[in-house]
Amino acid sequence: MIKKYFPFLLLAVSAAVVCASCSSSHSVDQLKIGVWASEKNLWDEAVFRWKKVLLADPNSVAAHNNLAVAFEKKGLFDQALKEYETALKLAPDNAVVKSNYQNCKENIQPTAKKEEEGKKGKDEKK
Repeated sequence: MIKKYFPFLLLAVSAAVVCASCSSSHSVDQLKIGVWASEKNLWDEAVFRWKKVLLADPNSVAAHNNLAVAFEKKGLFDQALKEYETALKLAPDNAVVKSNYQNCKENIQPTAKKEEEGKKGKDEKK
C-alpha cells in the first residue's frame, strides 16, 4: 500500500529539495503551486504549473519528476516514463527520481498483463 503512494510522498520532498537550488523565485512559486494542486488532486492544474517551470527552466529535475508523477496519476504512463527518463538524464544519481521511475515501471506491468489477458479472452470467444 505504501509503495503505491510512495511516488506522491516523494513528490513534495523532491520539490522542496530542488526548490532550494532554483534560480528563479517564479519557478519556485510554480513548483509550490503545483505541489499544492497535486495535494488537492487537481492534476491538470499541477501539470500546467510544472510545464510553466519547464518553459523557464527546461533542466528542472523537480519539474520533470513532478510532471511524471502527475502523468502517472492521470494514467498517461508513456508520458510519465518520458518525463522520468528526462529527469534521470539531468540527474542520474537522484534517488527520488530513480525510485519513482522504477515504481512507475512496476505499476505499469500489472496493467499491461491485465490488458493482454483481456485480449486473449476475447480472441478465445470468437
